[in-house]
Amino acid sequence: MNEIFSPPFIIGVAGGSGSGKSTVTQQVLASFGADMVSVVMQDDYYRDQSDLTPEVRRRQNYDHPQAFDWPLLIQHVQALRNGEAIEMPEYDFTIDNRSTKTIPVKPAPVIVIEGLFALYDAHLCNMMSLKIFVDTAPDVRFIRRMQRDIADRGRSTESIVNQYLETVRPMHKQFIEPTKRNADVILPHGANGPAVDVITTKVASVIGRLKRV
Repeated sequence: MNEIFSPPFIIGVAGGSGSGKSTVTQQVLASFGADMVSVVMQDDYYRDQSDLTPEVRRRQNYDHPQAFDWPLLIQHVQALRNGEAIEMPEYDFTIDNRSTKTIPVKPAPVIVIEGLFALYDAHLCNMMSLKIFVDTAPDVRFIRRMQRDIADRGRSTESIVNQYLETVRPMHKQFIEPTKRNADVILPHGANGPAVDVITTKVASVIGRLKRV
């Protein structure tokens, strides 16, 4: 028996670098499966920088809203809302540029948009049914970011600290922290178990309402 769904329930998951956004997203995905949940990663929508040298790319401010390709992100989310599959770009942080590969994302009853600035753009927020801000202490976020960048992105401790002081910390205060006011739900201690359970319970009820035979 085929299942038909109404327009998708779109969830925005925002918060600072290392706050636990991915934990929330992965828990929703694990709870309902890839057939029910598709994920759009804002990190993959950094602007294409093929016209810049590697040295110039390395010096860019990746914690500013202008670092992202907003028109493409909004276009892709709108396509998913309309039931159309997309080819999400894949960003390669080791070269500070988009990869030549893309990631297929199919429409689903629940769409999760995860990123630093997921709640920044008004047009994007207007497409969301639930807006979540994951709020985590700065020292915890910094430690998580350092561990990730060393392990996954091959960066030195010195470069991570310099970037944190020069752009990550000030951009968080200027641009990311204020988006809390756009959230429907704020997780005050990061992606803690009880809070995530409440969110997955909400998603389960939504999926139940969306389905019709």
